[in-house]
Amino acid sequence: MQPPEDQLAAVQRDFETRAEATADVMGVNRREFLFLSLVAAAAGTLGLDSAHAQSAPSPSPAGPFVPPAPPLLPFPLGNAEPPATQFMPYPEGTGALMEKIVREHGAKAFERTTFTVSPWTGSLPTSDDDIAYLPAHRLAALVQARQITSTRLTQIYLTRLKRLNGTLNCAVTIMEAPALAEAAQADAEIAAGRSRGPLHGLPYGVKDLFSTRGVPTTWGARDFANRIIDEDAEVVVRLRAAGAVLIAKLSTGLFAQNDQWFGGRTNNPWNLGVGSSGSSAGPASATAAGCVAFAIGTETQGSIVSPAIRCGLSALRPTFGRVSRQGGMTLAWSQDRVGPMARTIEDCAMVFNAIHGMDPKDPSTVTTPFRFNRDLRLADVRIGVDPEAPRELVDALRELGARPRAIGPRPTVPGIGGNLSAISSSGLNIEYAAAFDDYVVRKAKEFGIDLNAVITPRPAGDPFPGTIPQPSSPQSQADWNPRFVNGRTVKAFEFVQVQRRRHVLISRWAEFMRDLDLFVGAPTADVAPNAQTGHPCAVVPYKFDVLIMPPPPPGAPIAPTPTPMLGPQPIGAVITGALYADDTLLSVAHQFQVRNGVYLKRPAL
Repeated sequence: MQPPEDQLAAVQRDFETRAEATADVMGVNRREFLFLSLVAAAAGTLGLDSAHAQSAPSPSPAGPFVPPAPPLLPFPLGNAEPPATQFMPYPEGTGALMEKIVREHGAKAFERTTFTVSPWTGSLPTSDDDIAYLPAHRLAALVQARQITSTRLTQIYLTRLKRLNGTLNCAVTIMEAPALAEAAQADAEIAAGRSRGPLHGLPYGVKDLFSTRGVPTTWGARDFANRIIDEDAEVVVRLRAAGAVLIAKLSTGLFAQNDQWFGGRTNNPWNLGVGSSGSSAGPASATAAGCVAFAIGTETQGSIVSPAIRCGLSALRPTFGRVSRQGGMTLAWSQDRVGPMARTIEDCAMVFNAIHGMDPKDPSTVTTPFRFNRDLRLADVRIGVDPEAPRELVDALRELGARPRAIGPRPTVPGIGGNLSAISSSGLNIEYAAAFDDYVVRKAKEFGIDLNAVITPRPAGDPFPGTIPQPSSPQSQADWNPRFVNGRTVKAFEFVQVQRRRHVLISRWAEFMRDLDLFVGAPTADVAPNAQTGHPCAVVPYKFDVLIMPPPPPGAPIAPTPTPMLGPQPIGAVITGALYADDTLLSVAHQFQVRNGVYLKRPAL
């Protein structure tokens, strides 16, 4: 019995002779005939998978050459389909987390708590502007006391939004007719004694990454300016079930990047000469300007925190997996989060109470307890303080009874979790590229770009090629996003290694937070690593001062005009919480905010 390699050698010699004859008689490409014939022979000689054997033709010297059947195209993928693997920030896994929750709280841990607001006392403000700037939980008290209707409240906000949008550029679509219809329905239900809770009748806006029936969902891109996704995102469904009234799709930077969208730049209501930051640009700007009672933003790496700080708002970036992302644009399945942006921390708690929890349409979601406690005893909360933490905030917490202790540097793992670099962001860029593959392929054809040219040899240790092909025209370049292409060049091996290092980072952070419920760091210092680890944070204004603008990133174009002189505005601090301790985080921030009072200030518009 000849060994397989000898058999294949003999077969090859025979097929070479046949290939010559076939080429002479039928004009068939000799190289193609020989390759396909050897595949068929190898399948029979070496026992290859039958599916591969069937894909090659069986040439016969007595009959014509039979070309191979066209290959089956892969299942088409858009932006939404998640990968089979799901990110879990709890280092011991979902099962261990669920057992821990049941052991500590029982089965009631998975039931949504009832959120109550303090009753309204006194008379209704006479000025529409004064009403518009009330915190959402105070508006809820007014609606529940039937001192104001949802219809009037909606009209107030619609009027402000239409008047100020030319200045702020914060709304992509103002939904006046459906909003007034929803408000009328809310009024009828409340009048009949069928209140749905504190959000019933409150007007809000949603970042224009979320799909809404009958209304364009643009993702900040000119390509999708008129695109309608005929479904409501889960967060919209939950807020509608709670009785909230959607009045606008609010701007996002192009594909969730900064504050520039196809309609221009979204502006900071406190200082109109600068942008609102992003990518939750519209939610931050509209809420700070009193154009909505609250808004819904998203974050992959700073897109709630940064605009909340820039616009002087309160906000929550929840623990990863606590709010469904179904119906929202995907940037990164393992990092995207959805959270409330509002005038106060209590507003954030009220909204989060309605939207959090498991959704079978988003396999990353879990349900964990959420019990906002306005009277939490701060001496019982384990609070860490970084040397760079805002002194005003730390001193106030001590006066409220907290016993903060100093903490050192946060855990790091070389190659991941730090500020954006080529290596630490390689996993994120791969998720970008996968999520936008369909769009990139379409745009590459439109611009005449050869995507095969992107996959080029690279220096060792450099996950990106030196040059990414670019469209020729300036407008095409504006629509061509290189960050959706970079990830196509990273090897699967490198991606897996990055995720393994990420798990090491998560485990080290778990050890770091083992004796902490939360900590106060320097503003934005922990945004990048916690994008990787999934920890929650709250943004809370702590003083009224002039905002220090961050320097432009390396390589960014120099602005044609200098940044204008800035006026004072609320300046935000960031408090980072332990995983799934979103309620403790908000309860502590709330007590500070009530004492501090900066949230009562408002921009002059």
